Amino acid sequence: MRFSAFVAALLPVGAALAQTTHTIKVGENGTLTYSPSSITANNGDTIEFQFLSKNHTVTQSTFASPCSNVTDASGAVTGVDSGYQAVAADASSFPVWSITVNNASTPLWFYCRQGKHCQAGMVFAVNPTQDKTFDAFKTKAATSTAVDGSADASSGAPAAASGSGSAAAGGAAGSTAAAGGASPATGTAAGGASGSTPSPSASTTGAPNGAGMVRAGASAGLLTLVGLSFGLLL
Repeated sequence: MRFSAFVAALLPVGAALAQTTHTIKVGENGTLTYSPSSITANNGDTIEFQFLSKNHTVTQSTFASPCSNVTDASGAVTGVDSGYQAVAADASSFPVWSITVNNASTPLWFYCRQGKHCQAGMVFAVNPTQDKTFDAFKTKAATSTAVDGSADASSGAPAAASGSGSAAAGGAAGSTAAAGGASPATGTAAGGASGSTPSPSASTTGAPNGAGMVRAGASAGLLTLVGLSFGLLL
């Protein structure tokens, strides 16, 4: 029975270790792309964006308005946003920004709000569905009239996040760290999704997102769990 208890206690450890980090290359070889442009991710997975050229963003949008910021009724940005990440032509280190997937059952949609990059196909999706495919999202982006995250003229209003209460906009939490270990920029988006360097219209008065502390805390919890499990055998 003690052995059974030990194995059962370790199951959450195995589940945590199974979480995946997905690496997305932004602007690779000077192109207006995220590579890969669409992925399937599970709860707890990390998506790491590596900015490799020019000056791009990773900005959350919606399927209905691919090139517009996610906002609330007041117009405040509630989606996560990396902010502009400029990379010099002769750069030897590159900015990295990451998000954690909190709700894999909800698709996440992103775009670059630099100029007309979104309309040119610089869009990205997490867990698209049969009804809302990546190709359909990209096609809708091509006809958008939005500029730098503004509302699409065809819709007349900014993209609103679905759901209410404590649900994050699509269930993603984000943090930014410059290459070389610089401290993350912070800002809290409404609806529980925290991201760095929000769009200009976003509030930056929220508490730091603490993404690093969450990961460290999870690791400490796993070690404690293992210690307690071994205690059952003594």
